[in-house]
Amino acid sequence: MTSVGTTFTRWGKSTCPSNGTDLVFSGLTAGSHFTHEGAAANLLCLTKSPLWNKYDDAEQDGGLVYGAEYKFDHRNRNTFFGREITDQDPPCAVCRTRRSSVMMIPGKNQCLDGWTLEYQGYLSAGSFNHKAATEFVCIDEYPDARGGANNNGNLLYLSEVRCRISSLCPPYINGRELTCVVCTK
Repeated sequence: MTSVGTTFTRWGKSTCPSNGTDLVFSGLTAGSHFTHEGAAANLLCLTKSPLWNKYDDAEQDGGLVYGAEYKFDHRNRNTFFGREITDQDPPCAVCRTRRSSVMMIPGKNQCLDGWTLEYQGYLSAGSFNHKAATEFVCIDEYPDARGGANNNGNLLYLSEVRCRISSLCPPYINGRELTCVVCTK
């Protein structure tokens, strides 16, 4: 009999939910530098124990990977996460569930009927005025931080709605930070 299931990344945590979900590995959140044009848009959950094949230690011009860090506006640094984590590095966890489908719903903090909550949090991405493209990810509402410094590599900001040139409002409200939820079924 084959095992059915799927994986998802829990951004901002080094553990998986305790709802029948298993930890595949705990990792380091990384991505492209926020100033690089043509950079990769997706975030990576890098393993803490890399293995190498052939390599050249001289710096090359290619796809560059930098550690990520939380960046939150001075107005909301403690409001959303209960403590100061700006400039600290977010961990990540790759989790496996026996459920076969996974989805992230932006703008919700509850799963649809029949779906299982894996985690909820806040929608995050890079800043609108940075050159590098980024993806929207769901940062756990109680994120861990790995320490770190203001290195300005890959940067994660809270995402909020803009209504001025959009048909999102209503039901959305200008300036509100978006919640998110990761659910499986």
